[in-house]
Amino acid sequence: MEAIRGHVYRLKPTREQEVLLAQTAGVVRLVYNLALEQRRTWGGRPYGGGASRNFGARGMSGELSDLRKAFSWIGSVSQTAQNQALIDLDRAYANFFEGRAGYPKPRKRNVHDVFRHVGREISIRRLNSRWSEVRIPKIGWIRYRDCRTLRKMGDGRLNIRNATIRRVAGGGWEISIATRCEIAERPVPEACIGVDRGVAVPYALSTGQLEHLPGSVEKRDATIRRAQKQLSRRRRGSQRHAKARRRLARLKARDARARAHTAHVLARRLANEHGMVAIEDLRIRNMTRSARGTMEEPGKNVAQKAGLNRAILNVGWFGFERMLAYKLEESGGVLVKVPAAYTSQACAACGHVDAGNRDSQAIFSCTSCGAAANADVNAAKIILSLALDPDRYRRGSTPLLDVEGKAQAPCEASTRSLGERLDAVAWERENPGPSGPGRC
Repeated sequence: MEAIRGHVYRLKPTREQEVLLAQTAGVVRLVYNLALEQRRTWGGRPYGGGASRNFGARGMSGELSDLRKAFSWIGSVSQTAQNQALIDLDRAYANFFEGRAGYPKPRKRNVHDVFRHVGREISIRRLNSRWSEVRIPKIGWIRYRDCRTLRKMGDGRLNIRNATIRRVAGGGWEISIATRCEIAERPVPEACIGVDRGVAVPYALSTGQLEHLPGSVEKRDATIRRAQKQLSRRRRGSQRHAKARRRLARLKARDARARAHTAHVLARRLANEHGMVAIEDLRIRNMTRSARGTMEEPGKNVAQKAGLNRAILNVGWFGFERMLAYKLEESGGVLVKVPAAYTSQACAACGHVDAGNRDSQAIFSCTSCGAAANADVNAAKIILSLALDPDRYRRGSTPLLDVEGKAQAPCEASTRSLGERLDAVAWERENPGPSGPGRC
């Protein structure tokens, strides 16, 4: 199977090369913003010369050539990287008109310091067992730590599609090299496993294993809070403010790398050892939405909800799901998403569903059979059983609320156990509710 995979490496440029990298990123950002302003101002209007005007990447590439001739500092930067910025703008407008994203916005300094080259302009050579060099047009050969060999085609040929160079948080540069590679087929494992994502325990497996983030992430939290407080006391625009901002960015970047490393290692192990992995179908964007509300209807427990949102985003649920999806695709496995309802209330031993089963965040004690287990492991077993038998825990038309991580108890009482499943039509006939809409 052929696929395109990216490999990210940390660059080690010289001081002169750092200046050239920053200059290239600045010029590419300027070209993108000029094209955006031109398209936003004159797009859709009749051209004064009488001929139709194309504001796409192909139509504006000619104007870009004239701009490079007029300004030497723009012409000194690779034209390919500037053309790639115009292609990015075309893609941004296409995503906007097709409803996948909002209207394109200008790129900002220290936020969008990034540019891309096509693969035919990138060359790689290995120096020793640890270091390699990459040749970037108009900049030269830059060393990088070769911690992972680039994937190649079946005949051993290296097919580089493109290379993206970006400034990382806290300083420094990294390169992402996308290659077309051949993935060897192998037997798909028959084992299945369920994964429950949480806050106190980031990943709980149905086998009983609990995966935590590195201890350095929790220890660094207090340091990050002090750095944030220090940044808030600096005058915006001063050198001390910039220094404090870089320090905070470095601390958060370390957390991001540790979080990504943990997710990559776990996702790769699950994909290699299992043919099916089951997770909850979580609406993470809705779960982390602010509870601030409006002036007319202010929200409640805003500070508590903000803390829960930070804890959820700190674990990186969606990043783990994305990694697991493409790694399973490589190995021939499948990722199954099950509804999140009842997974924290159902007993994996007898199937009894009751909000009272969850005594606390960490302890699960069934009120029917008396089985006790870790709450997250029990939820992972329920997720796996739902993936294998989707109708196992189906209940009436008005489901229970999932109270995991909530401060309030469920507003509906539990009903009967798994062996006495409810028929929604019969239940509504015996227990008629109000004629109007709603849950009450």
